[in-house]
Amino acid sequence: MLANAKAVTLAHEIDSENKVGMMYNGHFAYPNSPDPGDVQRTEEFMHKMQYYCEVLCRGKYPNYIKKELERENISLPFEEGDADTLYRGPVDFISYSYYLTHVIGKESPLEFSGLNGVKTGYRNQYVEQSEWGWSINPKGLRYSLNYLYDRYQLPLMIVENGLGAVDELTSDKKVHDDYRIAYLRDHIEEMKKAVSIDGVPLLGYMAWGPIDLIAASTGEMKKRYGFIYVDLDDEGNGTLERIKKDSFYWYKKVIASNGDDLT
Repeated sequence: MLANAKAVTLAHEIDSENKVGMMYNGHFAYPNSPDPGDVQRTEEFMHKMQYYCEVLCRGKYPNYIKKELERENISLPFEEGDADTLYRGPVDFISYSYYLTHVIGKESPLEFSGLNGVKTGYRNQYVEQSEWGWSINPKGLRYSLNYLYDRYQLPLMIVENGLGAVDELTSDKKVHDDYRIAYLRDHIEEMKKAVSIDGVPLLGYMAWGPIDLIAASTGEMKKRYGFIYVDLDDEGNGTLERIKKDSFYWYKKVIASNGDDLT
């Protein structure tokens, strides 16, 4: 945290026009019900998810983090001047990834579990799920943008957003991934609402990702995110040939129109 604050301060000293951001692995949650226990547990979950944002954006440790560390008998080795260093070096903007939302109940663990590494809580019955059980929640993207801006009052940038799916290569070497196009279209539409209706200052949007690669969450090649298909399976077999999917041509059009043409 101190190193980050010093880097931000130095960047500003070198050039006052420099802007330094942070990368946040975005996780956002709804209570499972109006039960006060569910609501409280959801707040606790979000506290954990916001740990780094709180310090890097505000330049200080919030009281709930201090109290948690006390309960765990952890003492932060603050030296003279450290608090001032943090306070003088908050980031200028927040960049974050958005893939899914969670539903939290009063019995939900606050840690993620399983190979997917990002699952906890209950299934959201109001949204669809991917083949890996991740919620597909475009409206959650708009919610996340408003949540972060309301909390930190900093410009935002979405640097990861995409759908991991099993893509089928046809005999004539094409990939018809209409499901990926629909996923991205719906998320971009909600993102645009956050900007035009809610007034969220958004610096940019980047889809994940340009080309198929081994999914970090599961270690699988078959969980594909890219606009370009790579001929490689989970066992390492394949020619490594690159093949443009239908989504490649669609997203090229989206970029050329700056998001105006989502057809």
